[in-house]
Amino acid sequence: MHEIKLRYFHMVFWCKCVCGVDHFPKYHKKILIKYFNAKVGRENIFKPTIGQESLHQDSNYNGVRLVNFATSKNLVVKRTMFPHRNIQ
Repeated sequence: MHEIKLRYFHMVFWCKCVCGVDHFPKYHKKILIKYFNAKVGRENIFKPTIGQESLHQDSNYNGVRLVNFATSKNLVVKRTMFPHRNIQ
């Protein structure tokens, strides 16, 4: 039952993201600030949307969903565009 509720929550969340972004005119800058629980990997197919500087080798489900969403709305994932400091 918990898994069904969680999937429903994710579906509603992504629908709200799509509707929210579509609400604004195209000439406005759009910034989404949210913890997406997404690992965006270094897959070559994602490079135009994410750049070269991802910390992860492979994307998880939420990462793929985030990249697909950004691509479909002509957005980029800026967190993965710039180098990160190696803090230990």
